[in-house]
Amino acid sequence: MLEKVDLTKKMSKEEYREKMPQLEAKLGFLQRRCKELKIPVLIVFEGFGASGKGLQIGRLIQSMDPRGFQVYPIKNETDEERMHPFMWRFWTKTPERGRFSIFDGSWYRKVLIDRFEMRTREKELPAVFHSINSFEEQLADDGNVIIKLFLDIDKKEQKKRFDKLRKNKESEWRVSQGDLERNARYDEYASMMEDMLFKTDSDYAPWTIIEATDRRFATVKIYTTVIKALADRIEAIQEEMGTKNGMKPAEMEDTRAADLAREADREMRSLQVSILSKADLSLKYTREEYKLKLDKLQKKLEKLHGELYRRRIPVVLGFEGWDAGGKGGAIKRLTARMDSRGYAVNPTASPNDIEKAHHYLWRFWRAMPKDGHVAIFDRTWYGRVMVERIEGFCTKEEWQRAYKEINDMEKDLHDAGAIVIKFWMHIDKDEQERRFKERQENPEKQWKITDEDWRNREKWDQYEDAVNEMLLRTSTDYAPWVVVEGNDKYYARVKVLRTVVEAIEKRIGEMK
Repeated sequence: MLEKVDLTKKMSKEEYREKMPQLEAKLGFLQRRCKELKIPVLIVFEGFGASGKGLQIGRLIQSMDPRGFQVYPIKNETDEERMHPFMWRFWTKTPERGRFSIFDGSWYRKVLIDRFEMRTREKELPAVFHSINSFEEQLADDGNVIIKLFLDIDKKEQKKRFDKLRKNKESEWRVSQGDLERNARYDEYASMMEDMLFKTDSDYAPWTIIEATDRRFATVKIYTTVIKALADRIEAIQEEMGTKNGMKPAEMEDTRAADLAREADREMRSLQVSILSKADLSLKYTREEYKLKLDKLQKKLEKLHGELYRRRIPVVLGFEGWDAGGKGGAIKRLTARMDSRGYAVNPTASPNDIEKAHHYLWRFWRAMPKDGHVAIFDRTWYGRVMVERIEGFCTKEEWQRAYKEINDMEKDLHDAGAIVIKFWMHIDKDEQERRFKERQENPEKQWKITDEDWRNREKWDQYEDAVNEMLLRTSTDYAPWVVVEGNDKYYARVKVLRTVVEAIEKRIGEMK
């Protein structure tokens, strides 16, 4: 997840000054409505040291009535707290209905700092994660809004901030030896962060990553995230109350929460992580370069395929991408010299009646490879969070829940010894249009283009938002997403082959 975050995001002073008065007014209104409707709210600030948690909490509460919230800084356990189950001190800080509890650090300390410093042992982690997820689910089921914010900065930025704090006698105390040690072993600590994010990201208590290098950008995204979560809950409660009274949403007197929810949704789209925008679609190979690289990689893969069988290593490769993005061409070159007895290509279409009668993952589980074989999916289980989400073939709760379900499935595959790689074949809108027209004009390729392809193109922006969220929430160290720059088909095909070859070589190297 974190490796996909764009930490270069910034906001100008002018834009910040224009947005903040409106955001402050909205948050104040929503806090009052939460009090009236007796909605309890928990806001959790987690992230890297020096990412600005304290500063951002201070900025957030400036717009709120101080009589309606309590801020809890979470440090080491006291003697009293150590004599109770570790969740005790957090249960005792949960808000009464209509109030806010804001946590600077939280119950996640147990699986972050305490884990890093080995106060939480590895064998304890499953039970701790179970307690955390159970705690959040019980609160959510009882009507609490849980907003979890993870402030992200990179190692260089963190060190720069630590150095600045240490130069000033009035602030040097804020940098502990533990902070410096975590910076020195940044990658190790970040891995623990990743583990925590994936094991506790849920539909009832999702994480929002805040790019915190630029503090103005971070402030606006935090405000927008909080406003959206509160407005969504208030709107849902008001709709439920209206339904009980036989009223339609348009007939209700108070529609401001619904308006704020829509406004926040639009604002969030502009602030979201844009992984696709970072892809350099100008990358290309000449035909001569392509032929040389392709031949070399295919010969390597031919030998490695035999090694996979000999060592009984299963491989799962998923291909997603824009229509006409080059999935078929990449798969064709990938399998060109592989033993046909050792792989299967699984094209995924709309589910049939039998598949609809099962859990949506059932049909994909049936096609998973046995040890030593390769399963290639042309379209995958990610349809749940793309086409099914956008076309309304599943509910919001279902597609939001799917991120964790998919991560869990891919973790099962990894734990069983599989190499799992997912490819997003990326092209821009102009290149897609060019390829669509080329298919229409070529009798041998007309079967590849349908009216549905053109209709999907009209929803490009919606799909782009969904893809960015999918890449962020489901790219893991055990099942990474690889964005393939595909405007040049030669470059795309070589990148896919190279990625697969390197992954197999790495796994074999680890076994020696």
